[in-house]
Amino acid sequence: MTPIHLFNVVSQHNRWLSVRQAAIAGNIANANTPGFKALDVAPFEAAVESARLAMTASAPGHMTSRQSAAAATDMRTEEPWDVAHSGNSVSLEQELIKAGEINRAYRLNTSVLKAFHRMLLASAKV
Repeated sequence: MTPIHLFNVVSQHNRWLSVRQAAIAGNIANANTPGFKALDVAPFEAAVESARLAMTASAPGHMTSRQSAAAATDMRTEEPWDVAHSGNSVSLEQELIKAGEINRAYRLNTSVLKAFHRMLLASAKV
């Protein structure tokens, strides 16, 4: 039986979500600090893409993937909605939107994991 990596991926994504939530909480806490620049973490997809495995051909007759050299998408940096006269770039509205996205992603991860766990238990039932 091959190992199931879904539990590991969900765990890593939840860990990434908690780091992002901490960064957003720090942004909100420093909303009135002069000169503070809003922080965010690199997207989780970037970490997954960097760990992507390429197919290898162990014999001359094996097929190889022609799409392995796909163009990478450009990540654009978010501009703050407003910058205070003190140089602070934290927008509370933007940070709360990000916090809502994190909440939805965490709930989705939990739901997928629960469904997979139920399916795994049902398949192991004798």
